[in-house]
Amino acid sequence: MSFRIALVALGALSLAGCNTMYTHIGDEDPGTGEALAYDAAIQTINPAPVYGAQGAKPGDNGQLGAMAVARYRTDKVKQPVRQSSSSGSGGGSSGGGGPH
Repeated sequence: MSFRIALVALGALSLAGCNTMYTHIGDEDPGTGEALAYDAAIQTINPAPVYGAQGAKPGDNGQLGAMAVARYRTDKVKQPVRQSSSSGSGGGSSGGGGPH
């Protein structure tokens, strides 16, 4: 008999831990949903991009792309402009010392 009482008491204790923090609709934490908004914000590259005067813009009809394809097909591709770095630092590393 005492075994059954202990088993019922153990069952009641284990079910008591299943109670949720929110018991009514509308009692949710006001911060619920912030993770979704945060994830969307960090995945936005640039919400207000600035496009160059000769660059393709959203909604363009493809004329710039067609001109680039025409240059490619006639072997008159624009050569890229070489950029130089102003850092002046070398690319070497000591690696932590040599043999002793």
